[in-house]
Amino acid sequence: MVWNIDPSNLGTGLPLEGVRVLDLSRVLAGPLCAMIAGDLGADVIKVEGPDGDPVRALAPPRFGDDATYYLAVNRHRRNVVADLRLVEDFEHVAELVEAADVVVENYLESQVRSLHIDELRSRNPNCVWVSITPATTGGPLADLPSFDLLAQARSGLMGVTGEPDGPPSKVGSPVADVVTGLYGAIAMLTGLVARSLNRPGRHFEAPLLESTMSALVNQAQGFLATGVNPTRLGNDHPSIAPYGPVTTSDGLLLLAVGTDQQFARLVKVLGDERLSRGGWASNDERVADRDALRRALNGIFVDRPNAHWLEILNDSGVPHAPVLDVAGAFAQDQIREGDFVGEMSSPGGSVATMRTPLLIDGVRPVVRRGPRRLGEDTEFVFGD
Repeated sequence: MVWNIDPSNLGTGLPLEGVRVLDLSRVLAGPLCAMIAGDLGADVIKVEGPDGDPVRALAPPRFGDDATYYLAVNRHRRNVVADLRLVEDFEHVAELVEAADVVVENYLESQVRSLHIDELRSRNPNCVWVSITPATTGGPLADLPSFDLLAQARSGLMGVTGEPDGPPSKVGSPVADVVTGLYGAIAMLTGLVARSLNRPGRHFEAPLLESTMSALVNQAQGFLATGVNPTRLGNDHPSIAPYGPVTTSDGLLLLAVGTDQQFARLVKVLGDERLSRGGWASNDERVADRDALRRALNGIFVDRPNAHWLEILNDSGVPHAPVLDVAGAFAQDQIREGDFVGEMSSPGGSVATMRTPLLIDGVRPVVRRGPRRLGEDTEFVFGD
């Protein structure tokens, strides 16, 4: 089988133009990894089973017949249907593997065995192979189905998320899948560089559990170094104060005072003696006395609305931000007047979408093609 580059991926001038990526993954982490490759110019073919990627049905919300969940991470790829349990379909996919530069998959260990995935991989040993797994292969959790929520629970992330007197809470977006997908993309790009330099590194694994634990960064390092188990602090920071919300007359405002110099600026711009007499000149003092500091700040900020404080703080050199909902985030000038949000095609028609956050030499790549219908390109890619 000849893998011809789709015309939408020719002449783009993007860094990965001409790279062929075969996406055998489903749900979020793997498709996100493949989408990043597509955003950067790669030609991506996605293989779905006869029932389709499960996220096609994860709705509401929908746009047309498609779950918006599916639309979020499946642009920039052609779509074919194949059942790896059927000899003819297996051979079709094997021929795509032979022509691919990268393969992304997220099969369980038992599925790797039952579907003969290692045989597929052997057909192109020079291909960069990225496996998204529940946990590192060979461990006791490696063959247990996992999802973002379960990874957040097992990783300790929920253990540091939530109010001190409340239950553990998940993060409001699928951060475990996103972090794992980004590690998968790092693996993919690393493998392509290694191959171009004739260095080893063809099979990479991005395990969901360990990738999510890596997102604990300072919390994990603090535990490993001291043995002290981090606790839930709500919106407070374990090592910095003030670093969280203050109450205004009409809502909340975030302060992120990371240095003593920034706190001195805050004291100056607020001009309230309660801050200068509190003995809070150093961060160590502020963290140790965070409750009293919070009461003092709330007593100051509660007298005026957010708009007043934003105007006061904007030129002060004190890091701060309003607390926005999703609609508010997209409405702020930085996003509304920029090019981060664009349009893409979809089976249900043209739809707004977030473009890649990356800029290449100052230019953000456009969305060249949106998600496809299930099996829309099967006949074109596989032939009759």
